[in-house]
Amino acid sequence: GKGSSVAFAEAILQAGGYRTGCYTSPHLVRYNERIRIDEREVDDAALCRAFDAIDHARGDIALTYFEFGTLAALVLFADAGLDALVLEVGLGGRLDAVNLIDPSVALITSIGLDHQNWLGDDLEQIGAEKAGILRASRPAVYSGRDMPASIAARAEALGTELKVAGVDYRVVRRAEGWELVSPEQVRRALPMPALRGPRQVENAAGVLVALDALSEVLPLDQRAVRIGLLSANLPGRFEVRPGQPTWVLDVAHNPQSAEVLDGLLGELFVPGRRVAVFGALNDKDVAGIGAGVAKRFDAWYLVDLSAQPRGLSATALVEALGELVDESSCTTAGGPRDAFERAAAQAGSDGMVVVFGSFLTVGAATEWLDRSH
Repeated sequence: GKGSSVAFAEAILQAGGYRTGCYTSPHLVRYNERIRIDEREVDDAALCRAFDAIDHARGDIALTYFEFGTLAALVLFADAGLDALVLEVGLGGRLDAVNLIDPSVALITSIGLDHQNWLGDDLEQIGAEKAGILRASRPAVYSGRDMPASIAARAEALGTELKVAGVDYRVVRRAEGWELVSPEQVRRALPMPALRGPRQVENAAGVLVALDALSEVLPLDQRAVRIGLLSANLPGRFEVRPGQPTWVLDVAHNPQSAEVLDGLLGELFVPGRRVAVFGALNDKDVAGIGAGVAKRFDAWYLVDLSAQPRGLSATALVEALGELVDESSCTTAGGPRDAFERAAAQAGSDGMVVVFGSFLTVGAATEWLDRSH
């Protein structure tokens, strides 16, 4: 939900006439995707100037890849004189580099089991890490379902003004759209978001509640909200590319997102074969991901990412998927390009190829499709 929420916030603020800076991670194809000013990726020259400034300022302080990039983004935003920044936390919250900024409002989206090596083995531990972005006496929103008690405890300890989905506000779905209902206000006749999926209304609602907390400094009328919901764009998140075959690109890389992907695929009809192209990193619950979508595909092409840091080999993917997938339906491909070509041939003109898993796999598909179609 983080990427979707960022996309909604950026689009709504832009529609409201505000100048925005947006920082996200990771990228699909180009590093420049991570830093946008007024919805445009920064160019190479601006990035190099920012990196040079950070390099000169750091002295003998060692910085990680992500810390370097985060500081560079903040330099570029500061120089641009913007009205609002939308900053996506990279991993967790408490110790993430983005958390050096005190937010005017913090938004925590739906929480699932991911990055357990860093964040903890259960949702309460992960929730405690996410709650690290909360600030004393500052507004915050939890837009997911079943909020961990650790988030509530942190908010109470800090005196954070936390609003929780289903408790402090709720979504009412209508045939023609949806409504956002809270004690403070009711937003009626909201359009279904441009981003696909049943959870996107919940993500959008959380963003609207967060933006409402800033209404004194960033007022937004209904027109801006409607335009933003309808124009939000997020490549690689159930991105459907019509053609022969149809292509679906989705960075589902944990069991929760795989479950969402499964539901969305159930709404898409194609007469031909459904072929999966899947690649993953070694800290992912491959069996959990496979369980979420195993029944959707007639064939699997497993991408070998072992040449990449943390990448799993195709053979390791077969072992991890185990009995979830019929081994006879699995083909271990070499690199991503090999997998895409073979999957397209097997799907045929009336079938579908679904590329999912790591950003590395989906990014490679994005680049390959852009060049070959």
